[in-house]
Amino acid sequence: MANHDEERAISLGESIRSLRIQRRFTQSELAEHANVSLGALKNLEKGRTSIATLVRVIHALGHDAWLESLAPASNSFNPLDLIGQRRPAPSRAPQRVRHSKIES
Repeated sequence: MANHDEERAISLGESIRSLRIQRRFTQSELAEHANVSLGALKNLEKGRTSIATLVRVIHALGHDAWLESLAPASNSFNPLDLIGQRRPAPSRAPQRVRHSKIES
């Protein structure tokens, strides 16, 4: 499965490179516009990158729809809503702890 993921990352990097060329950006120009290092952009185009770099570059290329397509349809999930759904833990009577006296 890792090999398949690597292939996807490489394919995504190639798509980013193709889009960059279509937009007539050099790597240096796009890196500056996206506020990422040139090395980070080169790694992205090779399929090795961080999520933050990917998001910045996609935004700089004007393809925010790509990012939005990854988000869930409804952003109404609130983890605090799960609190009411948890079952209460069975209650136990508190236990008294006795400490033994240490003689000197």
